[in-house]
Amino acid sequence: MSLIYVVLMMRQNIWCWLFGILGSLLSIVIFIEAKLYSESILYAFYVAVGIYGWVKWYTKDHKGVPIRRWEMLNHLLAILAGLMGTMGLGLFFSSQTDAESPYYDAFTTSFSFVASFLEAHKILSGWIYWIILNLMTIYLYASKEIYFYAAYSGLLTILSVVGFIRWQSDYNRQVSNDVYFEELN
Repeated sequence: MSLIYVVLMMRQNIWCWLFGILGSLLSIVIFIEAKLYSESILYAFYVAVGIYGWVKWYTKDHKGVPIRRWEMLNHLLAILAGLMGTMGLGLFFSSQTDAESPYYDAFTTSFSFVASFLEAHKILSGWIYWIILNLMTIYLYASKEIYFYAAYSGLLTILSVVGFIRWQSDYNRQVSNDVYFEELN
């Protein structure tokens, strides 16, 4: 279901959110059993962001929400938020639980929150965040011998590159259409 989610996300299809929600619900249990508690929280967050994304992407005219770019200041603030989340989650899970790799797990979780926010708002560079995060989770999952998820993260890395290229092309087409219509007015 999560794979269908990514493919539909690349196509900017609103139904991606339903598959993301369902796939995330199924993943929560696996991460609790593997003692990757931050990942469990992340997948619970994916359920919530799936609902939020569905609402955010829904438009009455069914034309969809446009892809946007962020200024560097927005990215710096997002990175700061991700680092603060990493420190908070890492500290909590390292001192209060039997979590393994609490800071690494917290980093991928915290920045996945950020990347999901970008995705829900159709920020083009969100795909870059996902490329980096998916590469990092390959190691995290392999170190916990969750090889299926490690392989899946490898596939997601490739799909994230394709998603970025596709959204970049769509963004360029969108911008050229906006310029054309502005010239007509």
